[in-house]
Amino acid sequence: MATFADVNQDAVQLQQRVERFHSVRENIVTQVREVIVGQDEVLDQVLIALFVGGHCLMTGMPGTAKTLMVRTIAEALGLEFRRIQFTPDLMPSDITGTDIIEEDLATGHRKWTFVPGPIFGNILLADEINRTPPKTQAALLEAMQEHSCTVRGQGYPLPAPFFVLATQNPIELEGTYPLPEAQLDRFLFNATLDYLRPDEELKVLSLTTTTRRPNVQAVTSAEEMLDFQQLVRMVPIADSVARYVIDLVRATRHKSDNAPDFVKKYVNYGGSVRAAQFVVLAAKARALSRKRYHVTYEDITSLLIPVLRHRILLNFHAESERIDTDEILRRLLRHMPPPREI
Repeated sequence: MATFADVNQDAVQLQQRVERFHSVRENIVTQVREVIVGQDEVLDQVLIALFVGGHCLMTGMPGTAKTLMVRTIAEALGLEFRRIQFTPDLMPSDITGTDIIEEDLATGHRKWTFVPGPIFGNILLADEINRTPPKTQAALLEAMQEHSCTVRGQGYPLPAPFFVLATQNPIELEGTYPLPEAQLDRFLFNATLDYLRPDEELKVLSLTTTTRRPNVQAVTSAEEMLDFQQLVRMVPIADSVARYVIDLVRATRHKSDNAPDFVKKYVNYGGSVRAAQFVVLAAKARALSRKRYHVTYEDITSLLIPVLRHRILLNFHAESERIDTDEILRRLLRHMPPPREI
């Protein structure tokens, strides 16, 4: 039975962990801001994904600093960073590693030796992930879901924590392989990077066309990131807020009783239970990042679109009328506004 002293000690330790979380997050943002200009919403979503332990898909035009942002965040976290440039001829063994035959010079015997591939890191940048064929995408899917890979029937665990931050170009379709729905569903967010404002572009020029070289310092460690992931899961969520998440996700399914007419008209498939799980986890990380210790309706509504935009499949009616998933989700939020918070 716990004593009052034990309870007080646990409360003090928990408060210290929370304060450390806030300090590390602020330091990460400070370090990243030495290199990256703008893209505040995308940076926030990537950090939420890391604190949750999820993966993030980043979609944007060439030159919007997708790769640079991921590399800078990895340096600020102090984690092992690996980058894979996905191409049409990339094979599964090129990312997972392979077995080679080595000869023992002392005994003359030969044996199989596993040589790890670039997937064995903490943060994996999958650059232009939609350029590789389905066979290689399937190998990455196993790593994303199971945090392990299989080579010649032998399973190998990946380092912890393990994050996949993938990028894709939305305008080039030739020579690309659309990501299968099962793999898209493993990404916590589909973050979209847009063009910067004129003043932000001017700042980019001043930062990148001189002799200035930013020095990004690591502010945390792998062990601490794992602790932060557990801390995020401890954030409470009220039953009413959780039920609102369920109602929103169920409303994206055209066969659901509470689906609005525009969902029944334009949507083929809606979000799954995993979508609701990711909305709640992301909302917990967002609440803690803003120094709150409970999830609010505003956390849910602000994250619903990036969590669900890649999980909803539209039909030909939506395509013919040029309606995308973001528009469907915005309509859904207007149709089902959250209750007024007390």
